[in-house]
Formats: sequence, structure tokens, C-alpha cells
Amino acid sequence: MINTLSAAADAENRRGHVTLAEIRQQPDLWETTLAGIKNRALHPSFQGRTAIVCGAGTSAYAASAVAGAWARAVAIPTTDLLLYSKREILQIVPDFAIDGLLVSLARSGDSPESTGVVERFARLFPDAKQLAITCNERGRLAQFSGVDAIVLDPRTNDRSLVMTSSFSNLVLAGLALVQETTLIEWLPRICERVKTSLATIEALAKRLAVEAPDRFVVLASADLLPLAREACLKVLEMTAGRVVSLAETFLGLRHGPMSFVRPDSLVLCVLSNDKHKRRYEEDLLRELRHKKLGRLLVVGRPDDSSIAAQVSIPAMAPELPDDLRTPFEIVFPQLLAYHLSLAANLDPDSPSPDGVITRVVEEFQVHDGT
Repeated sequence: MINTLSAAADAENRRGHVTLAEIRQQPDLWETTLAGIKNRALHPSFQGRTAIVCGAGTSAYAASAVAGAWARAVAIPTTDLLLYSKREILQIVPDFAIDGLLVSLARSGDSPESTGVVERFARLFPDAKQLAITCNERGRLAQFSGVDAIVLDPRTNDRSLVMTSSFSNLVLAGLALVQETTLIEWLPRICERVKTSLATIEALAKRLAVEAPDRFVVLASADLLPLAREACLKVLEMTAGRVVSLAETFLGLRHGPMSFVRPDSLVLCVLSNDKHKRRYEEDLLRELRHKKLGRLLVVGRPDDSSIAAQVSIPAMAPELPDDLRTPFEIVFPQLLAYHLSLAANLDPDSPSPDGVITRVVEEFQVHDGT
């Protein structure tokens, strides 16, 4: 009986241990990723080109975060690029046929969208250049002829069903290709801040998860909206949809989505580092407090004591412009999703007990298109 109880306790303690390790390892991997990108600045033949940055699911949100910091770049999910005709693509990116660059982001590089888009663009736009950033050197994306592949440290190739360290490192790698100087200057301080804050913010995430909320909202202004969407996806995935989530801008919440927020909903508010934007964000927080909507978790600077927050979370990258913050501010939402998963009696390493979602999307028919 004792052995049975001990085995059960061991199994309980090991639930989600892979995911948790992959979340915690991120500040160590960021330095490795930046060091690896340091000598991989955009090849001269890529510079100044009109870029489409793409990915599917979490990698699509990573693509949005990367494109936001690139000049002449637009993010389009591979799940859309497979469906768009050549004419539709050129309506969105008119110069692509002349000087196009397709940048593909992927953890495994084996999803049918990743490979399908690369093959399709090679056919539709033979003069365009292709670049891939992936976590898997053995994936098909890393092996394509004609694609310049940047393969990250193998530890970024998360073993968990959900993407955590793969997401932040894919974003960081993409940002570093064009914002290397700023990131080299600030990354050591940011990494140290995350390392020293991990225990505190994880304890906070665990405490919030015990409250068993069934709705989760993330508010952010435009440059951080990819972060908000990824945070919502992590909660949705790791709780098998038991906690429904919504990502919205601060001002956008007023135009209908505020009806989603209940008094007991967790509302994660990621404040901008831009003073002008923060005035609007702070006004919205005061409105939520006045209407008694949501439990407000506010990510901001240490001197934000005047903000109408019920729970304050220190920003991990308060020195950076918003379009460079996503890889670093995602850590707390990942930890919150992890503990919400445990609170729902799920395994964060494999939180889809019925196999509704899988680590790599199942193969499907890729149809020819023009």
C-alpha cells in the first residue's frame, strides 16, 4: 500500500515536469540564441527586401512579433498562405514578386503548412529568397534546397505538446536579425532579471491558478498583441479548453469584447513602455475597476504603484521598445497556463487527453493552387 501511494505521489510530482523545465530554461537559451544569430545577420541579398514572415499556430504569433520589428515586413500565417492565390498574395504584398523574402518560423519544421508553403512559393515566386528559422535540424524545413536555414539550439525544440521556449527563441532569433545591437546591449540584464524573478512569479501563478477561473483575458497594445494571443493560446491548450481566453487591445475591449469579462475573470494587462499609449491603457484599467470587472493582473514597471492593479507583475524588459519585448514578457503567462493545467488535473506535457491536438499537426492533403 505504501509503495502504491509512493508511486502515485511520484507520478503526481512528475506531471508537467518537461514543460516546466522548458519554461525555466528560457533565459539560458536566449543568450545562446543571440550568440548564434550574432554572425547570421541578414545576408546582403536579403536586406531591403519585402518580407512575408510566416508560421502556423504559435509560430504564426511568433511571426507577427518578428514582422512588427522589421521594415517592409508583413506577417501572414502559413494556414492562410496555403489558401491565397498568387493574385491575393500580391494584393497584400505588391512588391513580393520583384524582391520578395519568405521567412518561415517553425519548431519542428514538419507541419504540412510549413513544407507546403515553402514548396508553393518556390513555384509561384521563383525569384524570391527563402529563409527559415527552426528548432529542428532534422525537420523537413531545415533540409529544403534553396532555403537558407537557421537552426537553433536543440534544447529549443520543446518536447512538450505546447511551445514555450521554442516560441520565445524563434521570436528572439527573428528580432536579432534586424535589431541585434539593442538586444546585445540589454539581454544580459533581462536574462538575469528573469532568472531572479522565476521563483516569485511562479509562486504567484500557482496562487492565481488555485482560484480556478474559467475565463482569461489578455490586454495589450498593437506591438504586444502577438504576445497576448500566444498567452491566450497557451492557456487554452494547457487547460484543454476549460479556461476560455480572449486577446484584445485595451481600446478594442470597449467595442463589444468587454461583455466577455466577468468579475472573477483573470485579466492580464501588459502595459506599454510608451507613455502616450499608457495613458489610454490606464484609463481602461480604471474603467474596469469602476465596473468591477475582472481581477486585474498588471505587467508594468516597478514604479507603477499608481496603476489600478489588484496584482502587480514586474515587466521583464522595461528598457526595450514594445516591439522587442514579446520573448521576455511571455514567461509569466506560460507559468500561469502551466499551473492552470495542473489545477484542472491535467498533464501540461500532454494536456489533450483525447488527442484533439498533437505536438505536430497531422498530415493533410495540400492542394495545388495558382
